[in-house]
Amino acid sequence: MDHNLTQDQRDIREAVLKHCSQFSDDYWLELDRKGEFPFEFHLSMAQAGWLGIAMPESVGGANLGITEAALMMQAVAESGGGMTAASSIHGPVFSLEPIDHFGTDEQKQRMIPPILSGEQKMCFAVTEPNVGLDTTKLKTRAVSEPGGYRVTGEKIWITNAHVADKMMLLARTTPLEECRRKTEGLSLFFTDIDRSKVEHQIIPKMGRHAVGSNMLFINDLWIPEADRIGAEGDGFKIILQGLNPERILLGAEAIGLGRIAIKKAAQYAKERVVFDRPIGMNQGIQHPLAKCWAQVEAANLMVLQAAQLFDSGVDCGVQANAGKYLAAEAGFEACHTAMLTLGGMGYAQEYHVERYLREVLIPRTAPVSPHMILNFLAEKVLDLPKSY
Repeated sequence: MDHNLTQDQRDIREAVLKHCSQFSDDYWLELDRKGEFPFEFHLSMAQAGWLGIAMPESVGGANLGITEAALMMQAVAESGGGMTAASSIHGPVFSLEPIDHFGTDEQKQRMIPPILSGEQKMCFAVTEPNVGLDTTKLKTRAVSEPGGYRVTGEKIWITNAHVADKMMLLARTTPLEECRRKTEGLSLFFTDIDRSKVEHQIIPKMGRHAVGSNMLFINDLWIPEADRIGAEGDGFKIILQGLNPERILLGAEAIGLGRIAIKKAAQYAKERVVFDRPIGMNQGIQHPLAKCWAQVEAANLMVLQAAQLFDSGVDCGVQANAGKYLAAEAGFEACHTAMLTLGGMGYAQEYHVERYLREVLIPRTAPVSPHMILNFLAEKVLDLPKSY
């Protein structure tokens, strides 16, 4: 199914799978049970140079595209690490794009290399309580003072904030009522997390326990003006640049998770004998798994099309959203079908597919719900009235 990839892209996939193979299913299961961040995996990927796959060589990257980044993240999830492994490195792979595209040369050299090397870890702090996808209504305020800004506010669902050294922060520098357009007045910062000014609380959740999601309480945090990315008030415009790559990567990760779930289930179906025959001989087992394979691989083609369009400089909003939607739905059905294939053992942690099922709900829900994607597609593709 990889006939449309170049040999270099195939090599990337195989190299990542080989690298990740040193982290076993039991490694991920143990971290999930303990709720501990995969420090060893994160550092190994950084030291191998994978975190900079889409960053320029001038800052320590490989200068490749979102297509290669998607293939890498897909392989990471497919290796058995699932969304835990992917989420531990997902941010650095695409969240540094605003610095690369809008930062000064000094900012690029100061901010990006320590993240790519694994010396520092980062988080992306945008979402707020009671705001959701209506980003223009963000309430976190960054008040301008000589030399910088004083920031106060709250953020929610901030991945890895509890272990991060730096955060990409979107805050309002001009009150909404003073802006001509609601998309104005937001500014983007990449700055230190001063733990005396930023309190975090881990949110207990259904899955991906090893990668924490956090509430952040920011109180009088000082951010130097040198840490603002781009012009004041341009933050919303800047982060829009990263929406399609994020959807592409999440879609790729859902594909990887679906693939490993199908692989586990098919192997079990060949080995599990009931009524003196392997259950994999039964069409009631074969057909659902075959259907899942077809759906996952079809979704993969849409995700790759979106990535290739993005790398070509062509608008890919429709394809990126459709790819993320199809991949998440197909990945979910694959993980659920894998669990059903294993029967009672599918519910047991030691067989891992229950972890896949819990984790695949992340790309199905975030960073944008399937319903909002369908709203977008209805408007942009079918020319129906905007519904929100």
